[in-house]
Amino acid sequence: MELSSLVTDYLEHLEIEQNRSQKTISNYNHYLMRFVEFCDDCDISKVDNEMVRQYRLHLNRFKDDRGDELSKATQNYHLIALRSFLKYLAKRDIKALDSAKIELAKTVRPQVTFLDADEVERLLAAIDTSNAVGLRDRAIIELLFSGGLRVSELVSVDRSHINLERREFMVRGKGQKDRPVFISPQAANWIGLYMDTRKDNYLPLFIHYSGSQNSLDDGMYTRLTVRSVQRLVKRFAGLAGITKDVTPHTLRHSFATDLLQNGADIRSVQGLLGHANIATTQIYTHITDPQLKSVHDRFHHQDIAGA
Repeated sequence: MELSSLVTDYLEHLEIEQNRSQKTISNYNHYLMRFVEFCDDCDISKVDNEMVRQYRLHLNRFKDDRGDELSKATQNYHLIALRSFLKYLAKRDIKALDSAKIELAKTVRPQVTFLDADEVERLLAAIDTSNAVGLRDRAIIELLFSGGLRVSELVSVDRSHINLERREFMVRGKGQKDRPVFISPQAANWIGLYMDTRKDNYLPLFIHYSGSQNSLDDGMYTRLTVRSVQRLVKRFAGLAGITKDVTPHTLRHSFATDLLQNGADIRSVQGLLGHANIATTQIYTHITDPQLKSVHDRFHHQDIAGA
């Protein structure tokens, strides 16, 4: 059976049985079609250990039109997609290479960039809240930091989702999994001030403004995009004089770091971030290392009399 035909079946399986998002399906299609192209759409029976080895070499040496190489993490995404595809074939009793034969490359743990409390305050203070756009932008950054949302989750929030009295709502994250988001009184206050400026009935919480800084043109309602949020966060970081590369995800890192530094346990942080695997949350544990030394110094007495 040709690979391309089986890949199509697998992508339909992701959409129908697994209920995966269109973004996830698009990513898997990209990674798997690269393998199909490498194998010249061969029969699945010809995919063996040697072919996979050659494919890994191909990925490692690959360069795009700009001469950029694939990172180890991106190479692993290709292999993860291939491994999942082979697992699917096994469930369908289609004879193919054992997915367990595919091992991922070792990667260096990414360095987590986060803002300390002073930098967060400077970032918020850089926003001019004298108009509707400024109130929107302040509400966005407050919500990113207070709720630890992914930027894709933030732009998908509708006004009806938010309960400002209870200061909580639900978002649908990766893997189409719902999780509760809790926000601070300060964040709820700024969101409320922003929502009071809205005279329209458009559903999205965060929208593009056109023309006047304080009003929307009739019929020009559009949901704010991920790219727009990325740009505004970077712009205010520059205005605040923060030299770090600040993105919406930096605020998510800052949210997790703040929780851990104030005593939250790693499992609770995992739940608040919506991580399926605790290993993903453990990228933050190095942040607490200085606190561990302090605990050691306070509670472990090595100078025992008579020793």
